[in-house]
Amino acid sequence: LGIITGVIAAINHNNILDRIIMIITSVGVSIPNFWLGLMLVLFFAIRLSILPPAGFKSLSAGLGESLRYLILPAITLAFGQTSLIARMTRSNMLEVLRSDYVRTAKAKGLSELMVNYKHALKNVLIPVITIIGLSFANLMGGAVVTEQIFNIPGVGRLLIKSVFTRDYPVIEGIVLYIAAMWVIINLVTDVLYVIIDPRIEY
Repeated sequence: LGIITGVIAAINHNNILDRIIMIITSVGVSIPNFWLGLMLVLFFAIRLSILPPAGFKSLSAGLGESLRYLILPAITLAFGQTSLIARMTRSNMLEVLRSDYVRTAKAKGLSELMVNYKHALKNVLIPVITIIGLSFANLMGGAVVTEQIFNIPGVGRLLIKSVFTRDYPVIEGIVLYIAAMWVIINLVTDVLYVIIDPRIEY
């Protein structure tokens, strides 16, 4: 979603759509997760009463019910990261669209869709994938504050609980898990670099 939003903003540079996207993404990268989570609970759970304020339901309770409990935490975690990815995509896309090979492709009569998505976007994805990889690694390592706000029994919450109870084997296991996630995600990111741009060699 962040990549698509960033591309749309870049294509419509300085238009009203671009300005709206930039305002929303500026808010997204500025708001702390804990504050956004609390505001979402206040509005959607307490005032409108359309979503549960906290807790977690397994799939045994039904897919729909399980998803209802995940909506607010998912928005809380995704809004800031999506905004960051959108802004980075827009910035890199604008730089690529001004390059000579893109102008040449347009001069040869290629459609805007072909130029933007086949030629320009491929070169934009390299730095964006780096940010996505880092964001995903952070999520896999546990979102401590979000888990506390929504009372979700996740990795981050387990780590905090283990620290307070001095459960050292659990702490060691979680640290090893987080380190393994970082290594695996960095490896996947490097592989994606080569797939997107075959000129990259290791």
